[in-house]
Amino acid sequence: MRLSRFLIPVFALSTLLSVSCKAIKTAPFDQYSYQKAIDIKVEMTDLMDDATEAYAKHQAEIQELLSEVEKLKEYEKYKPNNEISFQMWKILSDKERNLLAGFFQRWKEKGSLSPTFTNEVKGQVVEALNLIIEYEAQKKPETKDKLMGLIQNY
Repeated sequence: MRLSRFLIPVFALSTLLSVSCKAIKTAPFDQYSYQKAIDIKVEMTDLMDDATEAYAKHQAEIQELLSEVEKLKEYEKYKPNNEISFQMWKILSDKERNLLAGFFQRWKEKGSLSPTFTNEVKGQVVEALNLIIEYEAQKKPETKDKLMGLIQNY
C-alpha cells in the first residue's frame, strides 16, 4: 500500500517530464542539411542575379536548383523532430509564395525581372536561407523563434 502511494506520483512525474521533453526536442546538427543549405544559397544568389536576363537562358539551371530544393525538402521531412526546418523548405519550394520558387515562377511568367525587384526578393530569400543555415548549425532557441516568425508570416 505504501509503495503504491509512492510509485503513483513518481510515475506521474516521469510521464509529465517525458511528454514535456518530447515537445521541446529539436533535431540534432546534420552536416548534410547544413552543407546542402549553403550550396543552395550560393547557387540561388547566382541565379537570382541573372533574373534581369531572359528566363529561357537559365531555365535548365533553375530547374536543377528547384530539384535540389525538393530533394532537401524530402530529406528534411523524414528527420525526427525537424518540423521547423521542413516547414521552411516547404515555403521556399512553394511557387505560390513570395520566396525562392515563387520568385522563379514570376521570372518565368514575366520573361525577365527588374534589378530593383530582384534585389528586394533576393534579400528576403537570403535572410530565410541564412536563418535555416544558422538554425541547422547551432539549434539556438532565438534562431528557432526567428524561423517560427518567418513561417507564420509566409
